[in-house]
Amino acid sequence: MSKIGIDARMYGKAQSGIGNYIKQLSAEIFLLDKENEYYLFLLEPIFSQYQAPHEKIHKIRVTSSWYSLAEQTKFLREINKYKLDLMHFPHFNAPIFYNRPRLATIHDIIPHFFPGHKQKTWYRKKAYELVLRSNLKKSAKIITISQATKNDLMKFYNLPADKVPVVYLGIEAHFIKSENYAKIEELKQRLKITKPYIFFLSAWRNHKNFEGLIKAFEIIKKEAAIDCQLVLGGQEDPYYPDISQTIKKSPNQEDIITPGFISDEDLPLYYNAAELVAIPSFYEGFGLIGLEAMACGTPVASSNATSLPEIYGDAALYFDPHDPNDMAEKIKQLLIDKNLKEDLIRKGTEQLKKYSWQKCAQQTLGIYQQILQANRAK
Repeated sequence: MSKIGIDARMYGKAQSGIGNYIKQLSAEIFLLDKENEYYLFLLEPIFSQYQAPHEKIHKIRVTSSWYSLAEQTKFLREINKYKLDLMHFPHFNAPIFYNRPRLATIHDIIPHFFPGHKQKTWYRKKAYELVLRSNLKKSAKIITISQATKNDLMKFYNLPADKVPVVYLGIEAHFIKSENYAKIEELKQRLKITKPYIFFLSAWRNHKNFEGLIKAFEIIKKEAAIDCQLVLGGQEDPYYPDISQTIKKSPNQEDIITPGFISDEDLPLYYNAAELVAIPSFYEGFGLIGLEAMACGTPVASSNATSLPEIYGDAALYFDPHDPNDMAEKIKQLLIDKNLKEDLIRKGTEQLKKYSWQKCAQQTLGIYQQILQANRAK
């Protein structure tokens, strides 16, 4: 029996891919593994809310938030107390002086390409690189969620291929095709959706290319003369004002709907009600939104960048995210071609078979065992 720790401080964080990863992965691992002891490090209020599924799961209350100085000092002391045989850090950030066996999950290296407002200062850039490089060096394995991210890590951080296993994510069970037309109609009335709509949901960041999608939408409205609406989910971010300004300046502003934060409970309705989901991103580590859309029976038009063709295969219609005209053309095809739409929906159903949280947990457990066995053999 081994003692395994999981840094679950982001568990339950709203609209967080990493928070959802921790939640879904740990739940499946705890179902599969009744032999090892697990130590789940949680922040309030999740610590008080979390119910351990069996007696070998120990929840530990910590107070050091992610990306903080306390993460490097106080959190280090908190996890060192337990003398763990293996510690799983589900993100790039980890205490650089933690010297017991560890592994990390790196979802992407977006800050390398799109630093964003958090890395405008030299010391923040330096801190990111220092923490990331330390984690990459000290981890026995680096799990990535796509071959595209693995390739980036090998290219920019000179990691050997056998240190970087790829483990795909899963899709939650509540993303399904709905026949609750009353609820869908209620959603449309609440948001003043009166036309077929294109849907995109994401954090409002520069690498997500909201502006490119808005330009493509304008082309569709003007040149293709298709009367439709654009629904852009996610909370407005004051650090990225260009997105809001582009919406305000658009001649089609009245047909651009911004519902803000969308709860996980409501999200399947948005997919079900949409004509299609358009993903204009310049960079994605995995692109879960497209798989969620496919699970709801909604076709996907996607950027051909980074991981997206790898994850969606032939179940999406691809465009160049740097070319609004190409984006508009592909979206237009999906809006008017029923046969193409049905073909992509069918292919989406097949593509989804590649992904499940149970499979993700099984593969991750295999990596845990590999590291633990190697450590015992030393």
